[in-house]
Amino acid sequence: MKLAVLAVGNRQPAWVTEGCAEYVRRMPRESPLAVVEIKPEPRGAKSREQLLAAEKGRIREALAPGSRIVVLDERGDDLTTLQLSRRLAAWMQDGRDVALLIGGADGLDGELKDAADERLRLSSLTLPHGLARLLLCEQLYRAASVLRNHPYHREG
Repeated sequence: MKLAVLAVGNRQPAWVTEGCAEYVRRMPRESPLAVVEIKPEPRGAKSREQLLAAEKGRIREALAPGSRIVVLDERGDDLTTLQLSRRLAAWMQDGRDVALLIGGADGLDGELKDAADERLRLSSLTLPHGLARLLLCEQLYRAASVLRNHPYHREG
């Protein structure tokens, strides 16, 4: 099973890119992680719906066929790290690749959200997109560490 973070946005600060690369490097071989940047639609005079539709098309092109789609959404499941590790274990049992979608400045198209297998929420706080990307990579690594009984995660 492969994990992919598909994030709308480009030209992230170096600390975001370097931080994500570090967690990508640390992931175990049985659940490799990739971060894929999806080019945002230029704003211009386009409506929000037009922007989201264009980004939806780019996201769909980047999705591996048959992937489990997990959108990051403020109304998604609010999981603890241990719950995320159990979710990761279930994904591994399922065997399908997993695509975790982070929308751009205007969010994600409603059709993508409706078609998703799951919705997750990272925080009740509003996070900049780069920080959300880095936080997601770190939490996926932490969840994988829990499954491997690695001391990176200390509960209690």
